[in-house]
Amino acid sequence: MIEWLGPNAGWLALVLLGVMLAVFASERFPPEMVAIGAVAVFLVLGLLDSASMVGALANAAPLTIACMFVISAALVRTGAILEVSRFIQRKAGSSRLLVIGSTFLLTVVVSAFMNNIPVVMILIPVITGIARDLNLAPSKLLMPLSYCAIMGGTCTLIGTSTNLVVDGAARQAGLEPFGIFEMSAVGLAVAATGMVYLAVVAPRLLPDRKDFSLLDGAGESRFITDARIPEGSSLIGRRPDDVPFLKLRDLRLLDVVRNSQTLRHDIDQIELQAGDRLVLESPMSEVLSLHRDGEVRVGSEDLEDVSESRAVLVEAVVGPGSRLTGAPLKSYRLRRRFGVYVVAVHRHGGEISEHVGRIRLNPGDSVLLEGSPEDIERMSRELGLVDLARPEDQAFRRERAPIAIAALVGVVVLAALNIMPIVGLAVIGVAVVLFSGCLDPEEAFDSIDWRILALIVAMLAIGAALDRTGSIDLLVEAARPLLTIAPPIILLALVYAVTSFLTETVTNNAVAIVITPVAAALAIAAGLDPRPFVVAVMFAASASFATPIGYQTNTLVYGPGHYRFMDFVKIGVPLNVIMLIVAVVMIPLIWPLEGAN
Repeated sequence: MIEWLGPNAGWLALVLLGVMLAVFASERFPPEMVAIGAVAVFLVLGLLDSASMVGALANAAPLTIACMFVISAALVRTGAILEVSRFIQRKAGSSRLLVIGSTFLLTVVVSAFMNNIPVVMILIPVITGIARDLNLAPSKLLMPLSYCAIMGGTCTLIGTSTNLVVDGAARQAGLEPFGIFEMSAVGLAVAATGMVYLAVVAPRLLPDRKDFSLLDGAGESRFITDARIPEGSSLIGRRPDDVPFLKLRDLRLLDVVRNSQTLRHDIDQIELQAGDRLVLESPMSEVLSLHRDGEVRVGSEDLEDVSESRAVLVEAVVGPGSRLTGAPLKSYRLRRRFGVYVVAVHRHGGEISEHVGRIRLNPGDSVLLEGSPEDIERMSRELGLVDLARPEDQAFRRERAPIAIAALVGVVVLAALNIMPIVGLAVIGVAVVLFSGCLDPEEAFDSIDWRILALIVAMLAIGAALDRTGSIDLLVEAARPLLTIAPPIILLALVYAVTSFLTETVTNNAVAIVITPVAAALAIAAGLDPRPFVVAVMFAASASFATPIGYQTNTLVYGPGHYRFMDFVKIGVPLNVIMLIVAVVMIPLIWPLEGAN
């Protein structure tokens, strides 16, 4: 109970909310972990009761999002998206403009109806191949790919989990549910304007980095790799500063690990022994040279068991929601499970100083894998890696693609006709793709990003606590002087701008759940219709272009495109401003600000 806090309960809840957002922004802990921890604190302090917490589970948004993950996975598993992409490329012929334009248009359209993360994961190797064929740097195309997927997701209610989250939070605040195409007019205007920007302005700002793959040995990217000294090596008994290849090559010795103990502090004085692991930082060309020369054994585990006739080296990117994050690499026992070795790791824009086996991977990290093509493909599929090699060898269930497409079309059409709430239709769609064999039950459950669902449920509980403690009313009262003097269009722009700013620094779904009821309450207090303000939150929380960490598709292309953080700032900030202007102009045309509330 909150009686013991009296009128201070609302202020305490706001302070805790601020702390939670700061911890989100620090990225020290996973977002879902922070949200669950915040719920626990709210419960302990009596700001949230168990009934309100359980009530968050009754919200339709998490179940709908989970079902759309599964239907999206069925479209991926059956190869539907890749086949459509190849068909368009064949029809476009050799025209550079048609090939690129049609692929990006496909990305917008497909992202409007399925989770845009797997769309980008599928199309990264396709876009990289197109860049190679057209003699373009992938950096010219991969960032626009992510932006097109983001803009496409804003066009329908099911295009992105953020739209469904805002819809759920709006219902919780007492608003009518959104229709599946209710926001499409604004979404299409946003997408069309954004594509014009990407076609006319962005090419002049995008970097031209020709290193198509880290395996080409070009570029400035540096990897962390292990080099184990085998028995009989000429390095045994030498000090590190006497090792020839450390002097003559572009290598930096970070550590020597002996019997799981670091010798970093005495690195200049030790004599190397058989079994020592040298932790090296180097460009990819040097990693490959060490691997080829055989003077040391390269990789997180010994490589002698790999058949040289079948082994290939493949670069992959750790995708959002990958099951290869959170624990040291050696704990996954990849050699035993898949017959695959991690040869090297690269963290874009970050520092790694541990040996490969101890590295905890983050989404967006690049890894160099060695193994058979089949084993690497299986591992990538099961653990959520984006294989940057050509995707032709994937074992798609192409004969079931029409069923998966029909399931998605059925959900969309029947929802548009209001035959049944979208959550019920989504459950039916999942049943169809499962019983038709579009994907196996294990694949269906693996396709669901449980961390996103945990974050959403926890944040819905936090939203209920803010309402229960009167925190939202406190914010409205604090803003009341502004409400009396600011024109409605300025209030709308401010709601959009605040949401957009927070989205770039904090996870977007958390921002959407917190801001939605506040925006609705502000509008009602100003005598305005809350619906257009909720729509502004919906678009601002999805349109995250200015950082590689603001949206998961940006993180996906960060490494493969060899971008720097400031590349996103330089190209994304103007696009954020353009999206704000378009949304603020279009929203009142469809939902009058002074309509009935």
